[in-house]
Amino acid sequence: MRTKPALSFWQIWNMCFGFLGIQAGFALQNANASRILQTFGANVDTLSWFWIVAPLTGMIIQPIIGHYSDHTWNKLGRRKPYFLVGALFTAMALVFMPNSAVLSAFISPLLVGAGMLTILNASFNVAMEPFRALVADQLPDKQRTLGFSVQTFLIGVGAVVGSWLPYALSEWTNLGNETTAGGIPMNVVISFYMGAILMIGSIIWTIVRTKEYPPEIQESFYEKDTTTEKSHEQKKGLMVIFKDIANMPKTMKELGIVQFFSWFGLLSMWVYMTPAVAQHSFGSIDAHSDGYQKAGDWVGVLFGIYNLVAMFYALALPGIAAKTSRKLTHAISLFAGAAGLISVFFIINPYWLILSMVGIGIAWASILSMPYAILAGAIPPAKMGVYMGIFNFFITIPQIISSLVNGPIVKHFFNSDSAYALLMAGICMLVAAFSVFVVHDNERIIKK
Repeated sequence: MRTKPALSFWQIWNMCFGFLGIQAGFALQNANASRILQTFGANVDTLSWFWIVAPLTGMIIQPIIGHYSDHTWNKLGRRKPYFLVGALFTAMALVFMPNSAVLSAFISPLLVGAGMLTILNASFNVAMEPFRALVADQLPDKQRTLGFSVQTFLIGVGAVVGSWLPYALSEWTNLGNETTAGGIPMNVVISFYMGAILMIGSIIWTIVRTKEYPPEIQESFYEKDTTTEKSHEQKKGLMVIFKDIANMPKTMKELGIVQFFSWFGLLSMWVYMTPAVAQHSFGSIDAHSDGYQKAGDWVGVLFGIYNLVAMFYALALPGIAAKTSRKLTHAISLFAGAAGLISVFFIINPYWLILSMVGIGIAWASILSMPYAILAGAIPPAKMGVYMGIFNFFITIPQIISSLVNGPIVKHFFNSDSAYALLMAGICMLVAAFSVFVVHDNERIIKK
């Protein structure tokens, strides 16, 4: 068995760079999708239902992409073909989503916007899933925490850019944030165009600058020759995914509990932050009002702040985990996120919400890296792609449940006051933090 060589920092950087563009587009969606859909006619009571497409497409697509990328090899590589296809479709959806009103003569802009949201999320998942597997493919065990931390740092950079673009264009250029019935502010439209360009450029950078190991070399790094097994599984096609689900490692199941409550809370924040801030801090519930649009721009700034915090905290994670443990590091980070989400409910002054974003950013950095660092050492190397895709179930299922139940809960129990959804999100994050302590992690990466 050969030893997998360590990569330089810049090789790891280039390998993860495409995630910067993915996350810039993802941040634009997270900060502006509710705003766009409400402008097209959605109301706060049904808003979460439109967001169900994000986790639903992820649950279906990621295991399939993971399975096929495990068995793909061509001139472009193993994981890289999926990056490219996903990036092209994502860029297309980013361009069309804020322009959904141009088809209003034929179909409701709200339906077009929802359709573009579906395509956007499907494309994100095609591009996103192989990046997790690529880090595990290319790096030896001792570098995986660093690899996922660099990936999280670049996710933070992209998210800051995507979150702040509409506000920056509104404040620093002649592009205003004014809107009319059924129209999207020009600063938002141009931001989506810029996100599409960044998406394509960053993915191409990773494709050009990263060389993947061919199958025969990849297999030489592990004790068992998996060529025969992989060939047999490829013939069985997608049916093998169901077998893999049934045989998922214990650590993955335990992490699933943590992921469930973490991502239930996160989706609640993404869906309800704009209407909550608009109502409580800007005194507006009308999506076409000046106050609401200012709230939408400010939420983009807040989301950029938590991603900025995550960006730098991600670089500290390997050192913190080395001095404590990955489990304790993740638990403390989630406690910080719970405090940040709960505090949003009590804060009226929009500027004080910056403090809330610090806690949320700490949790976000850990959610994007520590579970994957723990998981990577617990799954068979030959099934890295499919199990990373299956692990996505524990991200998508809580989001689907959140999308279905949050609307009725906010309407019937909270009198359409979406700030209560953020309080509930904080409580979920608190449960996730306590759940970390049931996870088994041998920590061989850190303690070597």
